[in-house]
Amino acid sequence: MNDMSFRNWQTPRPRRDLREAICRGLKGQCPACGRGRLFRAYLKLNRACAICGEDLTHARADDAPAYLTLLIVCHVVGAGVLFTDETWPHTPLLVTAAFWLAFAIVMSLLLLQPFKGAVVGQQWALGMHGFGRDAV
Repeated sequence: MNDMSFRNWQTPRPRRDLREAICRGLKGQCPACGRGRLFRAYLKLNRACAICGEDLTHARADDAPAYLTLLIVCHVVGAGVLFTDETWPHTPLLVTAAFWLAFAIVMSLLLLQPFKGAVVGQQWALGMHGFGRDAV
């Protein structure tokens, strides 16, 4: 083992606050500084933060934001359909289905981007996928 790798092993890693990084991601802010924009389009990440220069190309959210969105939306819509059926039993099925389908689409579109930002913030805080956790 060379001297350089031994020094990197002993160097303490910088402390990154997980909660703060996730909250910044939920708001669409850079997880490192909290001032730069995380997204350049609806689900497209900036390559780097315009304020602090943090490289964001390492982010790999994959299916996690979609899974979290479905988890929340399906539970809310499923409960809403049952509530609607119990509260207004004579409502036509087509009206109920159209309302809850539209609600599910809008809710999904509103939650997908913040969940992707939260996943990227978590990855940054934990130093996953090459976010420079071991580079000091």
